[in-house]
Parts: sequence; C-alpha cells; structure tokens
Amino acid sequence: MASLATMTMQRSALRSMSRTSYKQQTRPLTERAGSVLIDIDHYASGWNIADIEEFTKAGKYQIQTFNKISEKGLQQFPPEKYEIKPAAWEANNAHAILLRSHKLQESEVDVTVRAIARCGAGTNNVPVSRMTELGIPVFNTPGANANAVKELVLCGILLGSRRIVDGINHMTELGKQGLAKERVEKDKAMFGGREVKGKTLAVIGLGHIGSSTAVDAAKLGMKTVGYDPALSIESALKLPRTIKLTDSIVSAVQQADYISINIPYIKGEGGTHGIIGKDVISNMKPDAVLLNFARGELVDSEAMKEFLDGGNGKYVSDFPDDLLWDHKNAIILPHLGASTEEAEDQAAAMAANTIRSYMETGTIKNSVNFPETELPNRQENTIRMTVVNENKPGMLAHITEVVAKAKLNILQQINHSRGDVAYNVIDIDPVTESGETVSLKELQKELTLLDGVLSSRIIFGTPGAGYARNVDGDYFV
Repeated sequence: MASLATMTMQRSALRSMSRTSYKQQTRPLTERAGSVLIDIDHYASGWNIADIEEFTKAGKYQIQTFNKISEKGLQQFPPEKYEIKPAAWEANNAHAILLRSHKLQESEVDVTVRAIARCGAGTNNVPVSRMTELGIPVFNTPGANANAVKELVLCGILLGSRRIVDGINHMTELGKQGLAKERVEKDKAMFGGREVKGKTLAVIGLGHIGSSTAVDAAKLGMKTVGYDPALSIESALKLPRTIKLTDSIVSAVQQADYISINIPYIKGEGGTHGIIGKDVISNMKPDAVLLNFARGELVDSEAMKEFLDGGNGKYVSDFPDDLLWDHKNAIILPHLGASTEEAEDQAAAMAANTIRSYMETGTIKNSVNFPETELPNRQENTIRMTVVNENKPGMLAHITEVVAKAKLNILQQINHSRGDVAYNVIDIDPVTESGETVSLKELQKELTLLDGVLSSRIIFGTPGAGYARNVDGDYFV
C-alpha cells in the first residue's frame, strides 16, 4: 500500500485538477461523439443540457512518451484525436503513458493517467502492483519482438557451436601484428567446433519466442524437446510435429546439447528468480550450451560459473553478468534481442493500438494486471461507461443498482475480474422511458463514490474527458 506521504501528495495533486483544466485545452467542435452524430435537442428531455455540453467539447487524448518510440508506432494515433507529448512534458494531464525501458516511478504517473503500455513483453520497469491498486491497467506487447529475439537465439546457437567470437578476436590481434595471412591456416585449428544438425535443442517456455525457435531449429535439422506447464493451444499448434514434450525442466535438459530459456521473470515466492540453478545445471551435459535471451535473473550465476569451470559447456546470454562477463566459456551480449527496427516498429504499433482500443472502446487486451475484456460496439445514440473496482462480493450488484435508480436501461454489460481488480463495461440508453432528466455527472459521481470503486469513465464525446477517481472516498474528476 502507498505510504501516508505518497497518498497526501497524490491527494494534493488530485485537488489541483478540475474541469477548468480540460476547458482551457478545448476548441469548438461539431456535435459529434465518436462516430455518432448527437442531436442535442433530441436529448434535451433525457439529459441535463449542461451534461451534453460538457461531454461534447473539442479535445484530444494526451499520450505521454518515455524513451524514443518508433514513429511508425506513433502514427497509429490519428492526430485529430491524439496528441503525443515527450517525457519532459509538464502539463500534468496525460491520459496514457507509452514507454520502452524507462523505469517508471509512481510520481511520474499523473492523476489523469488511465492506462500504461510498454513497447515490449516484460513490465519489470513498471510498478504494476501499485498501478493495480490505483485502478490503472498496464499493457505489454507479447509477440511483437518474437522474431527478432528468435533470430538472435539461433545466432546464439551458432556462436556457442563454432567459437566464432574467439576466432574474430584472434584475427583482430593478428591483423594488428600484420600476421593474419601468415598464421590464419595454422591457427584455425584452435577454433574447431561442431555442427548443429542432428543435435538436440531443449526449449524451456513455448510461447511466441519459444515455439518459433523450436520450429526454425527443426528446419536446421535439430531434434527438439520442450517444457511449458502453461502451453497454450495457439502455441502448441505452431510447434514442430517431431517435438518431444517433457514434464519438467530437468527432464528437458538432460539429453540436450543446447538449452534455450524463454520464460518470464517473476519475483517473489513461487517466482522464477534463479530457476536455472544448481539442481537444473547439474543435470546438463558437460558440453551443453545454455542460451539465455529471456532475463538474466533466471540463471544462478554461481552455479553456472561452476558448470563452465568444470567442462566444455558454454553460456550465451543477452544480459550483463557481473560474475561471468569475462569467463572464457561465456558470451555476453548487450541486450540486443529486440533491437531491430522491425521489432521496435511492431512493438510500438501494437502498444499504440492497444491504448487506442482501451481509450475509445474500453477494451482490455494484452494487460498484465487487468482481465481480458471486450464488449461489442455500442449501438448508435448510446453511451458506454466503464467502472474499475476492487474484486469483492456484491460490487456488481451495487453498480447496477445505481444505474437502475437513475431509471436508465442497461443495453449490454460485461464484468470480468483478475486477482484483486474487477472491470465493468456498461452500455446505457441515456433517455429514460418517462423522459426524465438524467444528470450524467451525478450518475458518474454516485458510481465512483461507491465503496470499493477505484475509477470510472464515460466513453463519449470529448476525447479524454469523463474520467473520475475515488481516492479514499474523495471524488476527483
């Protein structure tokens, strides 16, 4: 939970926000909400006129970026609806954050932020647990860099087979001495290796990267074994028919000449920190090559050093290692896995489209802390609301009671939960059967102040408007 000081600062920041800040940024707009033309006179009997004016002013979604984000990715945001701002932006009214490797601090998450997307698979640089407490979904881009990482894994297999790096370094030294042509044929025997055809590759983790690695390794003539306790149907269908699946990491590595780690890094009890430890490494063949293009913390460096000291095994890693960086049997790369133009373009585009989908329709996809949620497109002349709440009994009933008390009809609704958070998407008809005036603002306020509700949104009209937060029982819009 946040400290008292953190909550005090957040409250202070929240109180400094007001509708006025939104009004100052708007421009005149024709009466259009998304793709629905709004006839204000038509709704005069069902809406408070002030409500309609509030939700149909001009505006744009404000996207704050950290790191350099691919221009091809940012082009997914239509300029008529979105404005892209740099990290140094001081307006304090970002609606979403887009980042790559920047280590995000809670102090950088403005009170107006309702979504965060990382252009990549891992989210270790985002305080996900705290964002969940605040009701903010965190998105990633699984599979966007899969091909780039897979290609580097295949490169790692070859680097671990033929002593290529040692040979290059040796030729550099001979070149400095002017002896390259004289010594090359004599010295090449120092850098012998083996072919990968017919060898066995164990793939630990068969997601986007692991499954594609297994497929291409099989095309190189390698035998493949795999282990993944959470293998999805989608990934299983991509695997080579000849792959042999095992029931543990140890059984997968025992007969493998090459081992590729493709699993996420999870901290804490029951996590994956040091999962490739002495118990696994002691079961590897003495000349096995371990390929780590997932996360450095997955491998116990002490156990790996003991293994490398005692045989002809190799360790190829894409992550810095303070213990193994200069070991003669280790090849340490500077985290190049996703460092291709294509991967950066795809990850940025995927993150941008995920943010767009959430902002414009309330859809949750590829979130690491919120449930997958998608409701069909809302009907013409209806309004979509979303509510984020603590996942506890009775909340859905309380939410629908508030809507029913306003005498509004729910046309479609979905409620999903994940861990400590629940997410609701509700489409309502803004006109009561009796033609009574309904205040959207009052409805949203009552919903948001329900005990256990974290935030709410009205997805209608002005991009970026209609967001409200419940912070310790205080209401902020």
